[in-house]
Amino acid sequence: MAGRAAAFFDLDKTLMAGSSGMPFARVAARRGIVSRRQLAKWGFDHLRYRVRGASDDATQEVLSVAKETLARVPAKEIERMWPEVLAGVLPRVYPEMLDEIYAHQDSGRPTFIVSAAGNDGVRAMAQVLGMEGGIGTRYELDGEGRFTGRLDGPFVYGEGKVKAMEGFAAEHDIDLSASFAYSDSASDLPMLRAVGHPVAVNPDPELAAVAKENGWQVLRFDKLGRRLAIAGATLLAAVVGLGGSRFASRRRSSGSRIRRH
Repeated sequence: MAGRAAAFFDLDKTLMAGSSGMPFARVAARRGIVSRRQLAKWGFDHLRYRVRGASDDATQEVLSVAKETLARVPAKEIERMWPEVLAGVLPRVYPEMLDEIYAHQDSGRPTFIVSAAGNDGVRAMAQVLGMEGGIGTRYELDGEGRFTGRLDGPFVYGEGKVKAMEGFAAEHDIDLSASFAYSDSASDLPMLRAVGHPVAVNPDPELAAVAKENGWQVLRFDKLGRRLAIAGATLLAAVVGLGGSRFASRRRSSGSRIRRH
């Protein structure tokens, strides 16, 4: 007997403008887990990501730094950061994507975030948005509840997302062939091809070409909202790079529309 359909959403640049990594990094820096120098580098990397998108090499570098940074840090310390991190993430959530989440739920399909970000943070984000769950990268803990600097499962990126989704689907009786997946990036083509209903969200050029060739659904948001989001990222990078005050310009487009193709 076939399982139920579900909807899986990438997080960065799909559910939200930009990367969830910067709000995490700013909170970690205030708590002394991340140096100001590293924060400044991430600020400019974040701007590059907003403009150019992710690359495999850059993502692997972020993973390497994350593992090194978390090594020997108590899990409880990271857990206590999430309310403050989410306060920085939630203003960046696209209202159009919330509408998509609610439409799936109203049709009886559970909704899940699938992201390379840490599993605890992904699940916390999903809970706040009223979704049914989240699938993120898990980091190994030692007997004292501290991170070891190693992964506990697949890195939830590229083919790793598919592996994580397949395991999750088997455990929760979900039929991927009847399910939906949303992403902005060609790096998520394995995830999109793993489901019966792929959706490209403000796609990068490579994903846009693949979506057009295969007749996939495409969502494009109001361009003004995207320009304001990029302007906010530019200001953030400048402020962090100069070692200035701890604020970022957060803009949210109101009344924007989705164009479906």
